[in-house]
Amino acid sequence: MKNVSNQASTAQLQTTKPPVNRWLIALGTIIVQMGLGTIYTWSLFNQPLVDKFGWGLSSVAITFSITSFALAFSTLFAGKLQEKWGIRRLIGIAGIVLGVGLMLSSQVSSLPLLYMLAGVIVGFADGTAYITSLSNLIKWFPERKGLISGISVGAYGTGSLIFKYINGAFIGSVGVSATFLYWGIIVLLMIVIGSRFIREANVSGAPAPQAKAAQQRVGDSQPSSIKPTATVVVHDYTVKEMLKTKQVYLLFIMFFTACMSGLYLIGIVKDIGVQLAGLDLATAANAVAMIAIFNTAGRIILGALSDKVGRMKVICGTFMVTAAAVAVLSFIPLTYSIFFAAVAAIAFCFGGNITVFPAIVSDFFGLKNHSKNYGIVYQGFGIGALAGSFIAAWMGGFKPTFIVIGMLCIVSFLIALWIKPPVAGATEEKQTADEKKWSAKPHTARS
Repeated sequence: MKNVSNQASTAQLQTTKPPVNRWLIALGTIIVQMGLGTIYTWSLFNQPLVDKFGWGLSSVAITFSITSFALAFSTLFAGKLQEKWGIRRLIGIAGIVLGVGLMLSSQVSSLPLLYMLAGVIVGFADGTAYITSLSNLIKWFPERKGLISGISVGAYGTGSLIFKYINGAFIGSVGVSATFLYWGIIVLLMIVIGSRFIREANVSGAPAPQAKAAQQRVGDSQPSSIKPTATVVVHDYTVKEMLKTKQVYLLFIMFFTACMSGLYLIGIVKDIGVQLAGLDLATAANAVAMIAIFNTAGRIILGALSDKVGRMKVICGTFMVTAAAVAVLSFIPLTYSIFFAAVAAIAFCFGGNITVFPAIVSDFFGLKNHSKNYGIVYQGFGIGALAGSFIAAWMGGFKPTFIVIGMLCIVSFLIALWIKPPVAGATEEKQTADEKKWSAKPHTARS
């Protein structure tokens, strides 16, 4: 009887567990994402490292390409690590590894060690925490996928913008090596503290009414003004199932195009301003800050807009605007105003694409395995980060590369017009086949 009583008491405690505040989880995710986004201040370190150690500028700059590739590659394994360790523990460990990697970078005196610490280790830890915290937060807000994705990814961009000034001040006052130490300490604390607010979201694959009831239980019901436009997924795809659909490969092409256009521009925008628009170095450098501002704005605005008008409509718009902007950069004589308008348009659209695609993957393939599934599509980021530079080297300059990007944007626009979630077609075909079978053999119909 005593054991039964204890079990009943335990069950009662479990059922009376207080509701989780989703907005505290959002706050923790924002803190984590801001810490992760600081890696995009790497351009500040290139010249100081060259001056201190006498390395070639291109040799130092390749560190960030390694970081970006390791970031994208890590997303393939992040979902498995989350299943093994849990979201809070995983993000905390990733924060510690990232911070320690930066702190150890303060002691490097050789390029291979810099590549390993600031490139491979920092990139892998950053990508692991990035995709798992983003996917987890989307699961907590299934009715606001676009907005929440925009807030999370926008925090990532905001961290980069804020730390441009923080790391810049450190480099000027204590030197480049000591800056790695202070940067690592701050980022470690941000990510570990933020991870303490995060809770694992459990997705059971319940139909929409049950999902809504579960949502109300966590303490925040869906406002009547928000009407999700995404198709309701009736099946949570595993990675293996997803890879059997043609949609995942089409989404990969689209995401690769979106990432290549934005990342290539970010890497060479100052050079474009000087060589194509005839601007002086100081004026062209302003484009770097402008890209950060419009990139962050695009993440928040287009993410929220995708919840209201539909994600593919937003994606169609971003690809057409990007195609028009690269055409301007390729064929029209650039003035100060035209240059900044084209650059701002590409940065805004890139920010929006980075935000909307996580929500698209959840719309197409479900929330349950989102971090694993998005990890596959996210490889377009790593490949896109390298592709622009390789195409430029092969074809010889900015303009031919912009023409290739424009053509890919048109192709991706056409894909966005045509593509539909795989579950819709598969379900309709199965229902039609079942109806034909049951009409031919009524005794096989389900009761």
